[in-house]
Formats: sequence, structure tokens, C-alpha cells
Amino acid sequence: MKLYVGIDVSSTDLYTCIMDQEGNTCAQFKADNHLLGATFLRDQILLWANKRQPSEILIGMEATSVYSWHPAMFFHQQEELRSWNVKVFTINPKLIRKFKEAYTDLDKTDGIDAWIIADRLRFGRLKVTAVMQEQFIALQRLTRMRYHLVHQLTREKQYFLQHLFYKCSSFTQEVDSSVFGHAILELLLESFSLDEISHMDVQQLADFLRQKGRNRFADPECIAKSIQKAARSSYRLSKCVEDSIDLLLGLSIQSIRSLQAQIKELDKAITRHLEGIPNTLQTIPGIGPVYAAGILAEIGQIERFDNQAALAKYAGLTWFKHQSGRFQAEETSLIRSGNRYLRYYLVEAANSVQRHDATFRAYYRKKYEEVPKHQHKRALVLTARKLVRVIDALLRNGQIYTPRKGEDR
Repeated sequence: MKLYVGIDVSSTDLYTCIMDQEGNTCAQFKADNHLLGATFLRDQILLWANKRQPSEILIGMEATSVYSWHPAMFFHQQEELRSWNVKVFTINPKLIRKFKEAYTDLDKTDGIDAWIIADRLRFGRLKVTAVMQEQFIALQRLTRMRYHLVHQLTREKQYFLQHLFYKCSSFTQEVDSSVFGHAILELLLESFSLDEISHMDVQQLADFLRQKGRNRFADPECIAKSIQKAARSSYRLSKCVEDSIDLLLGLSIQSIRSLQAQIKELDKAITRHLEGIPNTLQTIPGIGPVYAAGILAEIGQIERFDNQAALAKYAGLTWFKHQSGRFQAEETSLIRSGNRYLRYYLVEAANSVQRHDATFRAYYRKKYEEVPKHQHKRALVLTARKLVRVIDALLRNGQIYTPRKGEDR
């Protein structure tokens, strides 16, 4: 027989239900969500294990942000529990919510939620445990922080462009250069007025761009002229508004540079940490240490997944099926669940791979040309799905990447 332990986790408490194989409740109690509380809970599990002599103990809890991580790792690492063949699951809350809908008359309490989790464990078909080795957990903290900073940087750049439009409404139309280049940001930090830029000597402005841009501009005089043209054709602000916008631009530039420096520091740490995890993902053209780390950190041990289809579903790169009788819908949407971090790194990696590898580039172009709208987004997601099959094979077999000539599917 088996024992099922459902734990409803909050920031302060561990509400627990121990259930036997017939669905009978053996015990229900509450412990504090800290080391002493988890130790008490472990002792209670051992007490019932000695009473019932189960062949296996399944412990499950919802994946509740950071709150479930410590209990899950605690029970996974307990030597006293290993002789009882303990398996620990952190379950997607959506699975628990949908399972609970079958019980129409239940209240919403922490004790009942723990009972539902235990019964969901008893129902079975939870093939993927979310407890990974600590090296993957450590890497995951780094790559998820990078994900957060990259999205924060994108938002900050959007705010910057809004402020820039107030100051110089024609800038992005006239200037054929990255707004976020070092030289352009330094020019904006100087807080020149539009009239000052308009009447500045072209050679002086070009020298400024050449110095701040470390001679990276192919034609600084041309860029200087386009900046002056943008300044002359832009709307003018009152002194009051211009001073406010200049302050906001300066603060935004500081935020952008700070975020870029943090991402750069994280990239170094990710690269160092990845060196201790053997893998062949970087043999795929276009996948460097950051993309490889982001993918590995979320997958963990590839043995957690039965096949590449299960891995794709975990990443949210699976489409709903719509079929009735002989009708089969050709256009369906992506599933709305899945690991968003893994999906992000797979899609970003796919975009890089299709630029560096002929096989993936041909596949991307083929999918791009199949539809009249949303071509890039659709082709990129399909390319990421193809990349999942390659990644699964490389990790499962320890192979290096070898492109197949003529492959287009």
C-alpha cells in the first residue's frame, strides 16, 4: 500500500493531510512553515509510516512561489524518509484547482485544500516531480533573475523613448543610429536644448560623437547632421516642461545603464556556473552559455520527461487540438500553461539559431511564408518547437549537434 501526504503551503503554515490508498484520512494537522515545523511534520509522517508500513510515500504540495521550495527540498533530502521510498511533487496549482471542481460541495479552507492535494496524489498520473538537483536550482535562480532584469530593461527603454519624444519628437525618424548607443545617451545626458543642438557646429557635434562613441560610427558627420535635422524639425517645449523631461531622461539613462551592468554581471556568473554542468547544447550554432543555462536550469534532469512531447508541453509549446467527427481544425492556439521561463529561453534561442544555422533558417523561412499575418511570431514559435526535439535528443543521448542537410520538418 501507499501513503499520500498533501501539504497546503502558505508563507507561515503547513496544513497537512495524510491519506491511505483507499482515500481514508489518517491524520490532519498544522505546522509552522519553518525548520522546526517541517521536522515535526516529518516525524508525523514517520509515525504513520511505521503504523501502516507503506511500500511508497508520496508527498505533494502546490508550487506556491518561494514558499513551497524549502519544504519540498527538506522532505526530498531527509535520510529518515528515504527507506520508505519517498517521492516529492510540487504540483501546478491549476491541476489542483481543476481537480477540486469535481467536488461540488467542498468549502475553501486550508485543511480541505491539503485533503484535495492528497487525493490528487492518490489519483496519480503525476509523472514529473519538480524537485531538481541543487546545481540546477542555483542556476535557475541566476537565469530567472536575468529574465526579470531583461524585461525590466525593456520597460525602462520604453519609458525612455516616451520621454525622448517629448524632448525631440523627430529623433527616431531622422537619426539612423541606435538611440541607446553610448554616444547618443551621453549627448542627451548633457541636457543640450534643441536650439543649442541646432546651432552647434557640425564638426564639433561629430567630434563629440566620435569621442563618446569610441570611433564606432562609420560616418559621425552624417549622424551629426541627422541629429541637427531632427532637432530643427521637432516641436519646442516650454522651459518648465523641458527641465522636467531632461531630469527624467537623465534618471532613465542611469536606470538603463544600471540594469545593463547587472545583466552583464549575471551573464558572467551564469557562464561560470554552467561550466560545472556537462551538456552539449552549445554545439548548436547560435546557443551560447546564457541560452544554454536558461534552458538547462528549467529542464533539470531530462529523465524527468518521458519524451520530447512531454518536454514541449512543459514549456508551453503545445497547441490545443480541436476535432469533432471528421472535422479537424487547422488553426489552433497555444496552450496557456507551461513554464514561461523555459518558453522564453527556447524562443530567444530559436531566434538566434535560425540566424546561425542553415537548417533552422530554412525551416523558419518556410513557416514564415505559410501565412499572411503574424509571420515572425508564428514561425519563431514553430522553430522553438523544432528546437525542443533537438535539445531533447542531445540531452538524452549526450550527443553533439549535427545538422541534417535537406531537413525541413
